[in-house]
Amino acid sequence: MSNSTQAPTPNDSEHDFATSHEDFAQQPVPENARRGLLAMSAVMLGFTFFAASMWTGGKLGQGFKLWPDLIVVILLGNLILGVYGALLGYAAAKTNLSTHVLSRYAFGVNGSKLPSFMLAFTQIGWFGVGVAMFAYPINKFIDVPNLPLIVGGGIVMTYTVVVGFKAIEWLSVVAVPAILLLGLTSVGTAISDTPGGLQALMDVEPTASLTFAVGIALAVGSFISGATLTPDFVRYAKTRKIGVAATIIGFTFGNSLMFIFGAVGAMATGVADIAEVLALQGLLGAGIFLLVLNIWTTNDNALYAAGLGLTNLTGLKRVHLVIAAGVIGTLLAEWLYNNFVDWLVFLSVSLPPIGGIIIADFYLRCRGQYPSPASHDFRSVNWGAMIAWGLAIGASVISPAEGIFSIVPLNAILTAMIAHVVLCRLLNRG
Repeated sequence: MSNSTQAPTPNDSEHDFATSHEDFAQQPVPENARRGLLAMSAVMLGFTFFAASMWTGGKLGQGFKLWPDLIVVILLGNLILGVYGALLGYAAAKTNLSTHVLSRYAFGVNGSKLPSFMLAFTQIGWFGVGVAMFAYPINKFIDVPNLPLIVGGGIVMTYTVVVGFKAIEWLSVVAVPAILLLGLTSVGTAISDTPGGLQALMDVEPTASLTFAVGIALAVGSFISGATLTPDFVRYAKTRKIGVAATIIGFTFGNSLMFIFGAVGAMATGVADIAEVLALQGLLGAGIFLLVLNIWTTNDNALYAAGLGLTNLTGLKRVHLVIAAGVIGTLLAEWLYNNFVDWLVFLSVSLPPIGGIIIADFYLRCRGQYPSPASHDFRSVNWGAMIAWGLAIGASVISPAEGIFSIVPLNAILTAMIAHVVLCRLLNRG
């Protein structure tokens, strides 16, 4: 950009508008656009403070005793997410590049289009789940038909993402304390409304049968797509320490809280759907605004990430792709809402290897140093990475139901990392 002091021409203004709405989709975030710990933590908490995580917590609450089984499952699941996300976050904060640009180094320019498609597709799916979860509580409370609520919610959320990262940041600053208040109120109500209080909730026997491995897979799968896309947001961090700290706060602290809020509500009421829990607790009227705000922030993050993935896939303008992704997610909202658990299982198998390959490529193959994307001569397709991805999915499929090797997402990440390094040495001689 020129350093001239001349007044901007109309063309300059159009360029600035376009640049601001593209949000550095295919280049490093410049120094003057980077954020501190408070802003980055608000964005990451706004991402992980998601009503769907409370829903997953509700399902876990029906499958495990509160203490110690459920707490162990939640902590282990989010520890995996936190470490995984922090490794990606460090790479993003050091390079200031999105997941999709980072994947070009590991997968090649054309090879990166497949993981970009997968990640964009899953984030559009999460957007659809969120739009439905936005509509259903309002429908329960004021009996407005779901269809106009879904369409209206999809339009409003999509518009916010068109504005870009700054709008997501502002929204998160408002939504994070709001959803924290709602969750704590729901837990307090659950304890006070249950005869015997907290001890009685701790003694509740599971109503569903879940193994330890399935529980952790659900915990990890509920946000593994989000953790894989950590660089899309953490690339805005001013320093590497800020990037890692914000990621750990978001996943290890924020996501764990969402699971606990959902699990305690499910144990007290016998239902996993957070909207039904709030209705049974008499909180739906007071909490509906906070719940909607919470869903809005995470949906914006999901659609924002989908736009970046589609930009890498097509080379088209991010703003146009965001609008297209918002339309698709809105149209699929009800189907996704009704197939939620199947969606989590799909995510837990297919997405962890992508992040595992990026981690192995950045830290092990390239020793934590990537050249500038503007000057680097990228491969077209890195077949070592592509084969490693397939092997990691295969490792997920054959994982045992019990024992130390039963945590499917972790198997996928570790297999992808090892296979990528070995295969790149064999196939690419480096």
